[in-house]
Amino acid sequence: MNAPQAPVRPLRGTRRAGDAAFAARLRREVDGEVLFDAASRGRYSTDASIYQIEPIGVVVPRSEEAARTALAVAAEAGVPILPRGAGTSQCGQTVGEALVIDNAKHLHALLELDVDAGTAVVQPGLVLDRLNAELRRHRLWYPVDVSTSAQATLGGMAGNNSCGSRSIAYGNMVHNVLAIDAVTTGGERWRFGPIPQTLDARAGPPGYIELLGRLRALYEREKDEIAARFPKVLRRVAGYNLDHLGPPHANAAHLLVGSEGTLAYFERLHLRLSTIPAQRVLGVAHFPRFYGAMDSAQHIVKLGPSAVELVDRTMIELARANAAFRGTVDAFIKGEPDAILLVEFSGDDRAEQTAKLRQLGELMGELGLPGSVVEVTDSRQQKAIWEVRKAGLNIMMSMKASRCPSSRIVPCRSSTLPSTPSG
Repeated sequence: MNAPQAPVRPLRGTRRAGDAAFAARLRREVDGEVLFDAASRGRYSTDASIYQIEPIGVVVPRSEEAARTALAVAAEAGVPILPRGAGTSQCGQTVGEALVIDNAKHLHALLELDVDAGTAVVQPGLVLDRLNAELRRHRLWYPVDVSTSAQATLGGMAGNNSCGSRSIAYGNMVHNVLAIDAVTTGGERWRFGPIPQTLDARAGPPGYIELLGRLRALYEREKDEIAARFPKVLRRVAGYNLDHLGPPHANAAHLLVGSEGTLAYFERLHLRLSTIPAQRVLGVAHFPRFYGAMDSAQHIVKLGPSAVELVDRTMIELARANAAFRGTVDAFIKGEPDAILLVEFSGDDRAEQTAKLRQLGELMGELGLPGSVVEVTDSRQQKAIWEVRKAGLNIMMSMKASRCPSSRIVPCRSSTLPSTPSG
């Protein structure tokens, strides 16, 4: 996971939490809710992480123009800007001593959908599940399938470079964002997208063309170091994806993905969609030791699964103790494993997917764990199992205070707020 977000720029002058003069100007100029009272700042000082940092204030813009106005006012005042979606971040990305711009309430439209091309344009506050509900009738979906899909916004997912359960098959956000219409703190509105071979007037406004030239020069100068230093892993979400400034991607939007709002404000996202696979099967692989589950993943991925997700003993025990999930856990998890792996295979050919499921069982036998795979081919049963995995954050938060990780860690900053666990 990424580190907690730092303010974009240092505070200038005497701006501080609840600044009355700053709030008054925002109320005059911005079409939206301007929340500087202590209760609102308290609510926005937390997300799903353990961190608590009181913002200077909050703006809930009613339109894209209102968001741009808030950005301009904050930039002129030297106040850091922190875009926020649903606050599902577990590492403090949506809290900070800044002006929080909440996109979730009003900026959540599906603006364009091209079914034939498999693309969509959305505002940053659109929730993933809402988008996929609209796409399902066309047998399309946005495949960055995060566990918090019922709450997570596309803007927040792009800011964090979210992965999701099926990143093995479909990649992260950075692989599924075609372009981003963004606003800089200088007020420029640019469409960050593919970097053309020739930088001429067709590439965009002069300032954007100049930026692309600088990005291209940076990549050419450092490409050997980038190749040597950037890790070759599937789920790399550290941000500032310099390797995507050159081939095979060469896309300026990919520099913004994962930057957590530190480079520009995301106004619209251009997304690559995927076709919903016709067939899915699931194998629940049981492991007596956690390390064994982790070590076996390198062998399982060679079978070409669409997902490999870990569920550890703590999560299994908590789910068994929850009446809503006990039946599913007891039906598909045998005994007391230290961990399980949910291994999904998907595609159009049913026979091919069931054959891969059998290969998984054979592989587990070769790894010394014969009979350790529970095969699940019924779609409703698969959905029930994935719902347990998706409910992981809520299940963990149900832990008693003495066991909950957040109860044993002092938040990094609480300002005037009590230091109680957040999330």
